[in-house]
Amino acid sequence: MWGISSKSERRQRDKTPKKPKLKRITGTNIILWRYFTFFALGVIAVIALVCYGISGNALLTQTKRRVRTAGEDLIEAINDVNMPLSALERKVSDYGLLDGIDVFIFSLDGELIMPYIDVPPDKLKDLNDVMNANIGEWESDKKTEFNSREDQKAIFNYVACVRLLGRQPSYLLVRYPVSHIGESVRQIELYVLIIAICAFIIAFLISYTLANKLSGPIRDLSNTAQKLAEGDYSVQFNSLQYAEIAKLSDTLNYMKDEIKKSEDFRKELLANVTHDLKTPLTMIKAYASMIQEISGNDPEKRNRHCQVIIDEADRLTGLVNDILNTSKISAGLEQLNKKVFNLTELLYSVINKFSYLQERQGYSIMVDVEENLYTLADEEQIYQAVYNLVSNAVNYTGEDKTVYISLKYDAQEKRIKFAVRDTGKGIAEEELEHIWDRYYRSKDSHTRPVKGTGLGLNIVKIILEKHTFNFGVTTKEGEGSTFYVDFPKA
Repeated sequence: MWGISSKSERRQRDKTPKKPKLKRITGTNIILWRYFTFFALGVIAVIALVCYGISGNALLTQTKRRVRTAGEDLIEAINDVNMPLSALERKVSDYGLLDGIDVFIFSLDGELIMPYIDVPPDKLKDLNDVMNANIGEWESDKKTEFNSREDQKAIFNYVACVRLLGRQPSYLLVRYPVSHIGESVRQIELYVLIIAICAFIIAFLISYTLANKLSGPIRDLSNTAQKLAEGDYSVQFNSLQYAEIAKLSDTLNYMKDEIKKSEDFRKELLANVTHDLKTPLTMIKAYASMIQEISGNDPEKRNRHCQVIIDEADRLTGLVNDILNTSKISAGLEQLNKKVFNLTELLYSVINKFSYLQERQGYSIMVDVEENLYTLADEEQIYQAVYNLVSNAVNYTGEDKTVYISLKYDAQEKRIKFAVRDTGKGIAEEELEHIWDRYYRSKDSHTRPVKGTGLGLNIVKIILEKHTFNFGVTTKEGEGSTFYVDFPKA
C-alpha cells in the first residue's frame, strides 16, 4: 500500500548516519575585534571608577583639610594675648571673603562676639544648638568636627574651645558647605562619561583596524591554501608581516614543494613504470610466442629466446624491487640497524656481482682497496647504496668499459673514503642537482642498464642521508664522473 514502508527499509533509514551539525565558526578578525573592544571597555570602566572614587574623596578630604587648617590658624590668633581685636576681626573677615569659610566666635551663653554682622535670631539659635549638641561643656583646648545639614545643604563644621585674646572662654565655629563637592563630582562624572564615549569609539576603530591587520595575513594564507588545494602549485605563501606568520608561510611553502614533488613523482612514476613494464612484458610475450611457434624444436634458438625472457624478467624484478625499496625507505618503514662490519669485504662482494660483465661483455673494474676497513652503519642498506653506485658507473662508463673503484682510509680526516669513477661523458652542470631525483635520466645516451630503473641514485641519497654520511659527485664533461661517500671508521 502507498505510504507504508517495510521494516527493512525503516531499519535501513535508522542505520543511515545523520549529517553532523556544523559548528558555527567565527572569523579571526571578529574574535580579535571583540577581544580588543572588551579589553578597551574594561580599561575605560576601571579608569572611570577610579577617577570617580579618587576625585570625590580627594575633594572632600581637601575641603576638610582647608577648614581644619583655618581653624588651627584662628585658634592660635584668638589665644594670642598680644593680638589686637581689630586684627583678629580682619583675619576672621578675610577667611570669609577670600576662602568662603564662615567663621563665628560665640560666648559661653551663646552670644555672637565676632564677626560684627546681623545674624537672624533663629539662625543664631540653630548655630548654638548644633554647636552645643556636638561639643558639649566648655573645656580648655577641646575640639570636635561634625557634619550638619542646613537648607538641604551638607556643611562641615569645626568647633574649638578658645580663650578670646587669652582671657575670655569662648567657642570658635568654622563652617564650610560641602554640597558643591557633589556637584563637582557630578561634573567630573559627565566629563569622564564624555571622555569614555570618545575613548570607546577610538578604541573600537583602533581594535577594528588592528583586528583586520592581524587577521589579514591569515586570510591571505587561507586563500592561497585554497588555491593550493585546488591543484595550483604555482602559488606562493608570502605573508611576512609577523615572525610567526612568516614562519608558517615558510612551512607552508615547504609543504607545497613537497606535495608538488610527490605529485610530480606520482605522475612520473606512472609514466615511467608504464613504459618500463610495458617494454619487458612485450618482449617476454613476443619471445614466448617465438619459442612456441618458431624455435621450440631448435635448442640453440630456444635457449637464446629463453635467455631474453629471463633477462627481461630480471629487469621487471629489479624495477619492482627498486620501487618497493624506495617506498619503504622514504616512508621510514626500514629502520637503521647499525653495527660494525667489514666495509672492505662488503665492497668485494658487490664487485663480485659484476664479474659476469667482465667475463661476457668485456668490462674492466680497476680496484684500489685497503684491507680490513671497518665502519658503523646498517650493513644491508649500505650494501644496496654501494651496489647502486657501482651499477650506475657500469651503466654510464665510456667505450673502454672501465670502472675505477677505491676505498682508502684518510688519517687526517679520520674517515674512510669510497669512490667509484666511470669514463663516460660526464654530467652537465645544469643536471648535477637533478641526478639524485627519482626517475631522472641524463639526456646523454648510455649503454643499456643491467638493472637500471631510474631509482638507483635516489635510493643512494635516501640511505646516506638517513646515515648522515657525506656524499656527492664530481664530474668533468668528456672525462667521466666520480661518486664518493665518506664512512666513519670503527
